[in-house]
Amino acid sequence: MKAGIKLITIGVLVGLLALVRLYEYRFFYDPFMYFFEVRYEAGEGIDFPAYMFVNVLLRFLLNTLISLLILYVAFRNTGILKFSALIYSGFFIVLFPLFIYLMHHVQPNDYLAAFYVRRFLAHPVLILLLLPAFYYYRLQKGDIKD
Repeated sequence: MKAGIKLITIGVLVGLLALVRLYEYRFFYDPFMYFFEVRYEAGEGIDFPAYMFVNVLLRFLLNTLISLLILYVAFRNTGILKFSALIYSGFFIVLFPLFIYLMHHVQPNDYLAAFYVRRFLAHPVLILLLLPAFYYYRLQKGDIKD
């Protein structure tokens, strides 16, 4: 793939990640967003429906799919894609049950812990680590010239 087309494709995919973030209030119900904007400072508790977990799951899956596409377009390597999918899976297997546990046992002093675990699930944080890591790996391996 030519470099220009690759950069445009990656730009479009990054734009999709931005659109997921931009429309999060409309498509992904998450009471934590509203809670920390208004009720946290007032010292109020949080009520959440069980389907909130499905929304966090859907957002994680959407961000993961787009992130994996970015990695595939950037490197065109199925080994990197498989390894990244494994990292995303491990990340989910550890953090999602932790998030569910924290939400069911949330106390006023645990709100921030649950909020940050949710943030790692709901935002495409791993792409910010994996993209430069794989670029550096390929640079060291000699696959990419300066």
